[in-house]
Amino acid sequence: MAAQKEVFLLVAVVLLVVFPFSLATEVFFEERFDDGWEDRWVISEWKKSENLSGEWNHTSGKWSGDPQNKGIQTTQDFKYYAISAEFPEFSNKERTLVLQFSVKHEQKLNCGGGYLKLINGTIDQQQFGGDTPYSIMFGPDVCGEKRKRVHMILSRNGQYHNVKRIVSFQLDQLTHVYTFIIRPDASYSILIDNEEKQSGSIFNDWDLLPPRNIVDLNAKKPEEWDDKEHIADPEDKKPEGYDDIPAKIPDPSAKKPRNWNVEEKGEWKVPMVKNPEYKGTWKPRKIKNPNYKGKWVVPMIENPEFEDDPYAYVYPNLRYVGIDLWQVRAGSLFDNILICDDAEYARKVADETLGVYKEAEKTAFEKAQKILQDEENKLYGKRVEDEDDDEELDVEETDWEAKLREEDEGKHDEL
Repeated sequence: MAAQKEVFLLVAVVLLVVFPFSLATEVFFEERFDDGWEDRWVISEWKKSENLSGEWNHTSGKWSGDPQNKGIQTTQDFKYYAISAEFPEFSNKERTLVLQFSVKHEQKLNCGGGYLKLINGTIDQQQFGGDTPYSIMFGPDVCGEKRKRVHMILSRNGQYHNVKRIVSFQLDQLTHVYTFIIRPDASYSILIDNEEKQSGSIFNDWDLLPPRNIVDLNAKKPEEWDDKEHIADPEDKKPEGYDDIPAKIPDPSAKKPRNWNVEEKGEWKVPMVKNPEYKGTWKPRKIKNPNYKGKWVVPMIENPEFEDDPYAYVYPNLRYVGIDLWQVRAGSLFDNILICDDAEYARKVADETLGVYKEAEKTAFEKAQKILQDEENKLYGKRVEDEDDDEELDVEETDWEAKLREEDEGKHDEL
């Protein structure tokens, strides 16, 4: 019997060493977009009737560290995209919640999102879209130079609350991994490419609960409250003759010019200058006010609407993950979506994906950019030759390009 127990313990130890996460980690959803991914995801009909629904492409992109490692990519400009997948329902109460995914913006993203949503309860996946209520939204968003941030939005009682401290990100055309960790003690961490960018308390960095104390709107400063820190010295007296000192006096160094023409310029007058003895309007000196009580501050009172909820960040029925976007320029590629309860397992997944292929992807990107630059140089050379042959044709092309740019800018401003 003792021998059997020893064998059992030995097997358990081996399992923990070989599969360190398998016995402790619970993975609620993990998507690498390999064969059969279409069976796990539902493409929404949202915006389809308005001909504004974009199409997804299963691809590794124009440049990749591993051509066999595919994700899903937006393909059409000025389109909406909505797709979702269901997983076994769970709650993050008393457990860690990790949401992680990778996204690559091949299109030089200038206005668009790259975020995921976790959804509580039950939805019609065929109609999933921008109006669908969600629990958590997480991921990068950009529109122009002024708005570039990682969204971390938590919902509560039908209200959406974005994190108060802004986390920025590197905007390029390579893959990056975004990780959002919510722990049972209400602490959180944000990681980009496995590097922590921000951490703190959910109750400090989100306004999930109303303030515990509020300003007393009925409070008024007491009439006898003296908030003047300094007062005029009642013992200070104005010197005799002070008001008789003129502000300006004749310039003692001035002399009448020898060639002064009275008939042309009139009688010469001594110019006036500032009087160094003049001190301005007399004011008594200031002294400390013996009755000073300090600046009056409106008192705070308990907020009658405050109701403490230590589980304000808990979602009892998490069941779906979705991507819902509007993109001016398409080309965002999503992959390696993970929802689990183990931050270390998420780190391992990121290392196995981005960590392994990061340098290879960078090399592939640089090669693709060189090919593109060579093609542009050849095209530019051909345009120069065409300019010499047909200048009028070149003007027409420029007008056409300008028109396209104006239309693009107009649609961008509508966002």
